[in-house]
Amino acid sequence: MYFIYNILVLIAGFSLRIVALFNKKIKLFIKGREQIFQKLVSVISKNDKVIWFHCASLGEFEQGRPILEKLKEQHPTYKFVLTFFSPSGYEVRKNYKMADAICYLPLDTKLNAKKFLDIINPTLVVFVKYEFWPNILKELKVREIKTILVSGIFRENQAFFKWYGGWMRKSLIAFDHFFVQDENSKLLLNNSNFLNVTVSGDTRFDRVYEITKQDNQLSFIENFKDNKYTLVAGSTWKDDEELLIEYINNEASENEKFIIAPHNINSDAIQKLKNSITKKVILFSEKENLNLTTYQVFIIDTIGILTKIYSYANVAYVGGGYTKSGVHNVLEPATFGIPIVIGPNYHKFNEVKELIKEGACFVVNDSEKLSVLLKKIFQLKQHREKAGKSALKYVIDKTGATSKILYYLRK
Repeated sequence: MYFIYNILVLIAGFSLRIVALFNKKIKLFIKGREQIFQKLVSVISKNDKVIWFHCASLGEFEQGRPILEKLKEQHPTYKFVLTFFSPSGYEVRKNYKMADAICYLPLDTKLNAKKFLDIINPTLVVFVKYEFWPNILKELKVREIKTILVSGIFRENQAFFKWYGGWMRKSLIAFDHFFVQDENSKLLLNNSNFLNVTVSGDTRFDRVYEITKQDNQLSFIENFKDNKYTLVAGSTWKDDEELLIEYINNEASENEKFIIAPHNINSDAIQKLKNSITKKVILFSEKENLNLTTYQVFIIDTIGILTKIYSYANVAYVGGGYTKSGVHNVLEPATFGIPIVIGPNYHKFNEVKELIKEGACFVVNDSEKLSVLLKKIFQLKQHREKAGKSALKYVIDKTGATSKILYYLRK
């Protein structure tokens, strides 16, 4: 199986180059990997002490970020290498200042694994949540490089725990320690004779709670909000927007304001969204020299500021609940102590299920239920504040994973 895997990786590498001719995201995936080794050689020298963090995409980066930043404080002379598998992670964080080198992870061939590790020669490797690449893991084990997994999640349907998955399970011996999110993950690993496991929780809670302590001020949002009740809709898709637009156009009070930060900021999609709203609406890209207080709807056609915008919300609508992949990050609004509204596809996210149980998150599956719920949240301040307090308490109670991991690394 290991032999077949290596053949498939080579075939995939060739096939992706063809697909890249027709697919923008795959083109970024391929082009971004063309200069990996040259880039690393220009930053990393043989005498450098290096810590390497690998994240699949943006969400995993946010999980690994609190650990990376604490280690950077503790080891200021070390160089930090940060790799991504996905363009959606790399493109957003390629200028992150706390890492010395940021690049894509090379395709997992034997040659790439050896060449990559020859250049960076890390003293510590941190994989976040998942991403188990057999050739890289095998090379890490051969070189006896300390490697840990943080915020790990394991499920019974993964190849590691199937009759045919012995070769993949063998790659896990590269990890010196597994820091997992839940008891089920620990049990699965223990049953496969991996006893070096700690249930530490999810480092995302540490990350989102830290967000509340940073400067989240945005003067243009303050001007738009004008001390009025504001709903912030983040990472919305078409289905989310259709429900919200129906409420905004037909049900919303003039004392309610709305900020919409779509998942897709393609100019055509943004213009279509704007044209569908009958209330006075402004785009982020049009805001200069305008009196924002006179507008009722603000569409954010840019990226990177949604988290700060959540700090101004009285209620958050988090999009993605009508897509196959499911609802987006609910912890970012939760940490600001506000109630959260989502669509029906949330069942693979434990934090969402727990926030619903705590009375902090509410599910809607049609426009009528959304209208009833939003009116209730708007009109009943006590209900709104109770839900928000539950959201914040949930986040605070779940913090602490980062300190457990750092304690292990200090030993």
